[in-house]
Amino acid sequence: MKPARLLLTACTLSLSLSLVAASVMAAVSPEEAAKLGTSLTPIGAEKAGNADGSIPAWTGGLKADAAPVQNGFMGNPYASEKPLFIITAATAEQYKDKLTPGQQALFKRYPDTYKMPVYKTQRSAVLPQTAYDAAKKSAVTTEAVNDGYSLKNFNDIHYFAFPIPKNGLEVVWNHLTRYRGHSYINSQVQATPQVNGSFTPVQIEIASGFPWLMSDAKPKDINNILFFAKQTVTSPARMAGNVTLIHETLDQVAEPRMAWAYNAGQRRVRRAPQVAYDGPGTAADGLRTADNADMYNGAPDRYDWKLVGKKEIYIPYNSYKLQSPSLKYTDVIQPGHINQDLTRYELHRVWEVVGTLKSGSRHIYAKRHMFFDEDTWTAVEIDHYDGRGQLWRVSEGHTFTDYVQKLTAFAGIGTYDLMAGRYVVSNLGNENKQGINYAYQPSVNDFTPAALRNAGIR
Repeated sequence: MKPARLLLTACTLSLSLSLVAASVMAAVSPEEAAKLGTSLTPIGAEKAGNADGSIPAWTGGLKADAAPVQNGFMGNPYASEKPLFIITAATAEQYKDKLTPGQQALFKRYPDTYKMPVYKTQRSAVLPQTAYDAAKKSAVTTEAVNDGYSLKNFNDIHYFAFPIPKNGLEVVWNHLTRYRGHSYINSQVQATPQVNGSFTPVQIEIASGFPWLMSDAKPKDINNILFFAKQTVTSPARMAGNVTLIHETLDQVAEPRMAWAYNAGQRRVRRAPQVAYDGPGTAADGLRTADNADMYNGAPDRYDWKLVGKKEIYIPYNSYKLQSPSLKYTDVIQPGHINQDLTRYELHRVWEVVGTLKSGSRHIYAKRHMFFDEDTWTAVEIDHYDGRGQLWRVSEGHTFTDYVQKLTAFAGIGTYDLMAGRYVVSNLGNENKQGINYAYQPSVNDFTPAALRNAGIR
């Protein structure tokens, strides 16, 4: 009996070790990490251009004086450039190999108005050295555990969990952990136009804080908090004073996102578990989910993520025209989709990832087809499919480089419901008196449930 017992013990040990290996995704080797800053950019993009030169090499991105800054709004370094060509419904077929399924669907849904002005590719992305250093450290240190849905050895790194990703989930993690700058406060407008284009702007003040930058933060505030966020609706009057507070956790398997809501009418603070996954988005008229914000946010554990690979497609980029303070919201918001004359698309390499809803998990999106800009790790195009396998919603994130703060921001995010013929557009700030305020220096106490009621204005 002893040999049999020994054999059973050895088999059990072997199985246990294999299960541990399967649940831990190792960091890359120092030799592979050495590519960062050499053949790869400091955060993992291909530094070289493409074969035909239509995508140039990355040479460091925009300088801090790239264009004049007006009240925090970035000037347009490429204002003198004209489109190389404009893709319309009539010509979309010849470009389809460089278009996402969602973009192709928008051409079919709005054949008379949806267009894509394509400009010369400018690899403008730039980050501070601290972010580059973090990516270098993370490459050899960070590990994915719990089937990849949690991060190990990342608490003191903060940015770019997997700059040299090996699978789709690691690409998603890079979007979730990308560099966002210092704590900030910003006023944004969101709108859900009717089919005829009429809309009521919803003004939302967003305060975001990173605990590792706060002097009063304690170890418990830093160990598993990715960021704090507080959203206060300031108009229209019927919504004003409603506030949502989020503690975004890094390991949402062990500790799910914590959220609270203050209802101005009831004058009560309550836990808000619905502010996650496919819970309704704030003031979105049912046109987006909670995890549609920021293109995609939250715990990735309800999907299996497949890395399709890299490809070259036309994506929104250098959207300085769209974020211009010379525009009114009525200039941007039109029936069916935003004013495409104000957009700019460029040919860039992207990481293509498909998220398929796991068996036994619940979400209104059965599949998410996602495209991430290689130079910033920002999700810029996402197609959402319903349970029948039909393309339902298409999200486009119009990014630009803040060359003063050295980060990538959104000039606007549009999520288009192909079936309803309506959309929600967020992250607009054209009519604000100033751009994003990065001088904001909050404390941990500003992001507690006790402070939530004080943020209400009614």
